[in-house]
Amino acid sequence: MRAVLHKDRVKARIVRSDRKGRPEGRVVEIIERSQQPIIGRLLQESGVWLVAPEDKRYGQDVLIPKGATSVAKAGQVVVVELVEPPVLFGQPVGRIKEVLGEVDDPGMEIEIAVRKYSVPHEFSQSCVALARTLPDAVRPQDRQSRIDLTDIPLVTIDGEDARDFDDAVYCEPASKGRGKSAVRGWRLLVAIADVSHYVETGSAIDIDAYDRATSVYFPRRVIPMLPEKLSNGLCSLNPEVERLCMVCDMFVTEDGEVDAYQFYPALMWSHARFTYTEVAAILSNTRGPEALKRKELVQDLLNLHGVYQALSKSRLKRGAVDFETTETQIVCDENGRIEKIVPRTRNVAHRVIEEAMLAANVCSADYIAQSKHAGLFRVHEGPTPEKKEILRAYLKAMGVGLTISDDPSPGEFQTIANATKDRPDAQQIHSMLLRSMQQAIYTPENSGHFGLAYGAYTHFTSPIRRYPDLLVHRVIKAILAKTKYQLPVLPTPGEAHAKLARRLEKGLAAKVGQPGVKPKKTNAEVLAWLAAGLHCSANERRADEASRDVEAWLKCKYMREHLGEEYGGVVSSATSFGLFVTLDAMYVEGLVHITELGGEYFRFDEARQELRGERTGIRYAIGTRVRVQVSRVDLDGRRIDFRLVQEGEGLVGRAMGDKGLPRDEKTRGESGNRTDLEGSRRSKFAATEKRKGVEGRATKRAAKPAATQKKAARKRR
Repeated sequence: MRAVLHKDRVKARIVRSDRKGRPEGRVVEIIERSQQPIIGRLLQESGVWLVAPEDKRYGQDVLIPKGATSVAKAGQVVVVELVEPPVLFGQPVGRIKEVLGEVDDPGMEIEIAVRKYSVPHEFSQSCVALARTLPDAVRPQDRQSRIDLTDIPLVTIDGEDARDFDDAVYCEPASKGRGKSAVRGWRLLVAIADVSHYVETGSAIDIDAYDRATSVYFPRRVIPMLPEKLSNGLCSLNPEVERLCMVCDMFVTEDGEVDAYQFYPALMWSHARFTYTEVAAILSNTRGPEALKRKELVQDLLNLHGVYQALSKSRLKRGAVDFETTETQIVCDENGRIEKIVPRTRNVAHRVIEEAMLAANVCSADYIAQSKHAGLFRVHEGPTPEKKEILRAYLKAMGVGLTISDDPSPGEFQTIANATKDRPDAQQIHSMLLRSMQQAIYTPENSGHFGLAYGAYTHFTSPIRRYPDLLVHRVIKAILAKTKYQLPVLPTPGEAHAKLARRLEKGLAAKVGQPGVKPKKTNAEVLAWLAAGLHCSANERRADEASRDVEAWLKCKYMREHLGEEYGGVVSSATSFGLFVTLDAMYVEGLVHITELGGEYFRFDEARQELRGERTGIRYAIGTRVRVQVSRVDLDGRRIDFRLVQEGEGLVGRAMGDKGLPRDEKTRGESGNRTDLEGSRRSKFAATEKRKGVEGRATKRAAKPAATQKKAARKRR
C-alpha cells in the first residue's frame, strides 16, 4: 500500500479472509494513477519541504523539492501536482501548482472543497465570451411562436436569500364540462424559465453546464451551473420584467387528480416576488399587514392554497412517504464565521410550491413516456432484498407489530410511520425506514419513484441549476415540434467511452431477474442517455459531498470555541464504536466514543441499532437523550468528539424491564419534509458508514470493571 495513493486504480488479489470472514487482498498491479491534484498545508521539517494532505485518505506526505515551492510560505494551503508517484521505499514527490492562502482566511473551506472534489468553479473562456454576446432583455424575435401570458398574474415564491428564480405559479378555480356532469377543480399554471432557448445544444455554455451538471450551494456562496448573466439575469424570472418560459398548464380536480395538461412556450411578466414567510403570513391572516400590502394578489394565493389541499389529498391517497425531518441552515457573518445554526422551518408556503412543482414534474414524465421519446427520468427504486430483511428484523425486535411485504408499497412505510409517530423512539424508527430506501438517480429506464408513489417522475422545474431539467425541456420542445432531440456527442475519449458502455451494459444485465433472460439491446442513443444520467447522478452526489464537507469544516471551527462546554443532545446514530449525538441547541453532530461511555462492557445490537451494557442493561439507541461535553475538535478530520456527562434516561427504563417508555422522554417535534428521499438524512448515514471505516478497529468495550483491571494489573506485575 505504500506504493499507491487514494483514487489510484489497482488490480488486487484476494489472499485470505480474516477471523470475521472478510476478504483480505494484495495489490498486484497499479493500473492507473489518479490525476487529481492534492490539497494540503506546506510544512518545513529539518530543512525539508513537504505538504501534509488535507484529505487524510492519502496517508502520505508529499515531498516538495526546493525549486518547486513557487511563492508559497510555510503554513499556507496549497495545491500540489504529483511529479513522481510513491514507491515502496520512497514518498511521492510533487510541485506546488497553486497557493490558496492561509488556513484561517475567509472562504478557505470552500476553496479547499471545490478542488478536493474536483468541482468545476471557473467557466471556460469560450463560455464567458459567448455569454457576453447574449442580450440583456427579451428581443422581439424571441416572442415569436409563444403564447403571451403577460396579463396573467404569475408570481414567484422563494426563500429570502434566493437570487435565481426558476419557477412562477398561478391558480384559478375552473371546471371541465357542463351541467351536472361538470367536474370542478383548479387551473394551475407552472411557468419555468426557458433556459433551452438561450443555451443551444453543444455550445460552449452547454458544454460547461454539462460538465457541472448542477449548481453547488455553500454557506455564503454558490457555484452556478450557468454564467451569472443567465442564472441571475436573462433566465431568472425576476419581478416586473418580460421573460421567456415553458408552461405546464394543468387542470386539477377537487380530489387532486391532474385530469388534463398541456405544455407550451410562453412569454410572461412576474407580477410579484414573494417569500415563503410572507405567503405563510398572508394565508394565516388575510387581513393582516402582509395581506394589505398585496391585497390584489391575496385571492390568487388562496387559490394556490386550495389546489395544494386538493393535491395533498391525492398524496395521502397514493400513500406517498412523507416523513418529518429537521434540516439546518448555517448563518455566517461577513468573515465567514458561523454566528448560529438554526433549523430550517417549513411552513405552508413551502408545501404549496412543492405540490405545484411535483404536479408539473409528473406531467413532464408522463408526456415523455406517452410520446415514447428517449429522456431522463428521476427513478427511486424500493428497498433491496437485503435492506428489507434488515428492516423486518428491526421492526420485530422493536415490537412495532407491523412489517413490510415482499413487494412493499410506499403506503406500507407511511402506515408504519403514522402508527409509531407517538412513540418515544419514533425518531429511531423513522430513521430506519428512511435508511432502508435507495438513493434516487437519473436514468432513461423508467421504473417509477417509490418514495413519491409515482409511476413516472422526472425533473422539469429547475433548469437554471440542474442539467437534467434542461434536457427534459429540450425533449418536450422536440415532441411539441414533432421532431427528435439528439444528445450531443459526449466529450469523453474513445477508450473511456467504451469502458462506460461496458459498465452500463453490465448494469442493465444485472437488472434482469430471471435466469436466461437477456437484457434489451442497447444502441448508441440509449447508451448516450444512460451515460448522461450516470454523469448527472454522480455530479449530484459530488455536489452534496462538497457541501457537507464545507458545513462540517465550519461546524468544527465553530465548536473549537466551545471546548469544555456541556450541552443536551439526542443520539442520532448508534454504531459498534460509539454514539453519534446531535446537540439540541446547535444542531451539531459529534461522536461519543465507546470508551467514553463509562465502566461498562457494551455490545452493538445490529437488529435494534443500539448499544447495550452487559452489566446494567443500559441501552443507547437513536432518540436517547444524553448530556455531553465537547472534548475534542479535529478540524482536518472534520470530526467533533464528545464525552458523556449524564446518561440517557428515556431508554434506560426499558432496559431495566419496564414494558413502556416514560411519556416525558418523547423526542422533540421536528419540522421539515423529505420529498425526494436522498438528501441530508441519507447523507448522515453515509457519513456514519464512512466513519466506521476509520473507527472500525476501535474496541467495543469501555473501561473494564474494577476487578478485571486489578487482575490484569497483577498479571503485568
